[in-house]
Amino acid sequence: MQKKPNVLFIVTDDQRFDTIHALGNNEIITPNLDKLAKRGTSFVRAHIAGGTCGAVCMPSRAMILSGRNPFHLEELGGNIPPEHKTLAETFKNNGYETIGLGKWHNGCPAYARSFTQGAKIFFGGMWDHWNVPTCRYDPTGKYDNVINFVVDFYQDNHPQAQHCDEFDPGKHSSTLLTDAAIEMLEKNVGNDKPFFMYLAFLAPHDPRTMPDEFRQMYDPEEITLPPNFQQIIDTNYPLMVHRDEHLAAYPRDEKEIRRHIAEYFAMITHLDHEIGRLLDALHRTGEEDNTIIVFTGDNGLAVGQHGWLGKEDIYEHGVRIPLIMAGPGIAENSRNDAYVYLYDIFPTLCEKAGIAIPDSVDGKSFAHLLDGEHGNNFRDELYLIFDQFVRGVKDDKYKLIEYRNGDSEEDKWTFLYDIANDPWETVNLSEDEQYKEKINEMRDKILRHRDEWEEQNHPWGQEFWPRF
Repeated sequence: MQKKPNVLFIVTDDQRFDTIHALGNNEIITPNLDKLAKRGTSFVRAHIAGGTCGAVCMPSRAMILSGRNPFHLEELGGNIPPEHKTLAETFKNNGYETIGLGKWHNGCPAYARSFTQGAKIFFGGMWDHWNVPTCRYDPTGKYDNVINFVVDFYQDNHPQAQHCDEFDPGKHSSTLLTDAAIEMLEKNVGNDKPFFMYLAFLAPHDPRTMPDEFRQMYDPEEITLPPNFQQIIDTNYPLMVHRDEHLAAYPRDEKEIRRHIAEYFAMITHLDHEIGRLLDALHRTGEEDNTIIVFTGDNGLAVGQHGWLGKEDIYEHGVRIPLIMAGPGIAENSRNDAYVYLYDIFPTLCEKAGIAIPDSVDGKSFAHLLDGEHGNNFRDELYLIFDQFVRGVKDDKYKLIEYRNGDSEEDKWTFLYDIANDPWETVNLSEDEQYKEKINEMRDKILRHRDEWEEQNHPWGQEFWPRF
């Protein structure tokens, strides 16, 4: 009797949707992701639902792991309580060896109940890629070891307690985690149980440092600025001063932004190299043909688009992410343009593996789209949010973005884009009188989704919405 399919789930940090060569980016070098795209189905309009805090990766990964929408998370995703079943926990409870490696931003108890094996666990958000503090797998689930660490010994002599067991100085995070993943794959060869491996990278999140050979692949002077490059952000709401936005000065300088983009691409090319090593190892184990591979990112990144550097927005560069799925029962060399959320992956994998979907899951399965079916017949539109300040909705034709930072008209901004003809979101149609009715129609959709998502039960759900 053939065992259930393995699952290899790879998540990258801050990787935008348009950063794979085979999917349309002619300036980036990603030969291994290109091969994966050829082997499987690329969901070219996959989205996060948005972020409930500046550290978007925390709620985004909580949505991936729990299958729940952003207003149904605990502690903005900083913890996943026992009543919210995690993806790995669900597979573990159905006979899988579950292996957790890399970044876990969603609470130690949730990690402990999710995995039967693990290594190089990083309980945090971001760090120096060359000196990542990691924990060993603890079968007791305590994960209570701390060591003293002085973050900036040039400026400060006060140590902070760092949650970890060990450092691997001089080894880049992407290499560190890939080495550990390969070791775990080889360890599980011959196991009667199928495996579910969750590998969460720290890259390409800043600080954008990588081996020099990858940096040298990109000349900043040859980088093309995006059509929606702006020197200044169009609004003045609080997240303008978030940490990411201090990585370059205002007004944004074209030369500096080209350097940031070159480094961003170099980080992704290094990641691609490491993912290639992992996929080669999977092939060597003989498990490749019985393994569903999921590759995705946790959120996008502006890197100069619309004046932003980070992901504190709901423009396309902030909310669209890569999503490639390959393996048994998945169409090869296929691009699917259905609107899917990241939190839909949980029920999709359950359906593919013949596992009952937990009642705590909000997402819906798109497993039927994995056989090559095309068309945006899964979701007609998407509701997008950022913190308490931004709401939006998009369909096949238009996208409405609304900012609210108070009651006065000076604290409100409206953007309407014809995304079918203006995918870079460069022309704001909101001041054109002929679109007034369209704006009102899409505002009504925002309120409908707000009610469906039970947003008003959220601690700050009442503050700015629905005051238009």
